[in-house]
Amino acid sequence: MIRFVAMCSLALLAIPSSASAQTCAGNPVSVQILGSGGPAFNRERASAGYLIWVGTQAKMVVDLGGGTFARFAQSQAKPGDLSLVAISHLHPDHVSDLPAFLWLSHTARTEPLPIFGPSAGKGAAGPAGNDVAPDFQTFLSRLFDEKSGAFQVLGATLGGTGNGVRLNVSTINVLQAEPTIAFEGQGLKVTALGIPHANMPTLAYRVETPDGSVVFSSDQNGTDPKFVAFARNADTLIMHMQVPAGTTNNPLHASPAVVGRIAQDAHVRRLIVGHIGLGGPALDAAVADLKTAYTGPLTVGTDLQCTPIRG
Repeated sequence: MIRFVAMCSLALLAIPSSASAQTCAGNPVSVQILGSGGPAFNRERASAGYLIWVGTQAKMVVDLGGGTFARFAQSQAKPGDLSLVAISHLHPDHVSDLPAFLWLSHTARTEPLPIFGPSAGKGAAGPAGNDVAPDFQTFLSRLFDEKSGAFQVLGATLGGTGNGVRLNVSTINVLQAEPTIAFEGQGLKVTALGIPHANMPTLAYRVETPDGSVVFSSDQNGTDPKFVAFARNADTLIMHMQVPAGTTNNPLHASPAVVGRIAQDAHVRRLIVGHIGLGGPALDAAVADLKTAYTGPLTVGTDLQCTPIRG
């Protein structure tokens, strides 16, 4: 039995990983994909997550879907360097690795960590959720409250006892008509805009730096023209390509052709597609469909891929 287990362990170690880190050093500002997949089982793609690197430091995390905790370690980013974490919405493929990320974060960071997420307006007692999701502050309390949370051992994240770096939590109203400034400092200006993703409160983020701009579309169905204005003239736009070519009227995700049209109309300098729910010929067809509307530089995302935002 021992010999069998040892042989299986060696076999597992021999399985090659399709993800290989590309260096983010040497570029003023780069975006690295932690997870290029979506919610489906995928042996090659973690769920959604991104890093922004400024020089040799990772300064911002956008989403922490399943598998991104391991990818963060592979990227050699350091929690102590981060300026903020931004969560787009509360579907598991965008936030399920947050507890893992925070579990021993206090051993790697002493300063509180700013973190942002969505609300669906305001109620009498503060930020509000809706029928499918709580507001972000309530979500974190349900996870990490030291007395009633699912992970009571992470109570220190919300000012109680236990593990985890202290979080400075901010919620952003997805119903605001105009973009909201979420964060400004340390060479970053981050604005957020609510976008249509069925009835899930969801935020897109735009990050401005002295060396360029990048927009994270998150999951959206592509029906709100305000997003085109939000992304206009960005150096890099990251959009999600979850559904096949020819898809129409999907309440959650834009079709590849709509993704291409948004990028073209926004006059972005580069488009990166992530959150890829397709493979093989279906992916090739989706890329071809996207290119019917978009004529600029295109990168099809893979895990740990690193791209200068003004590349």
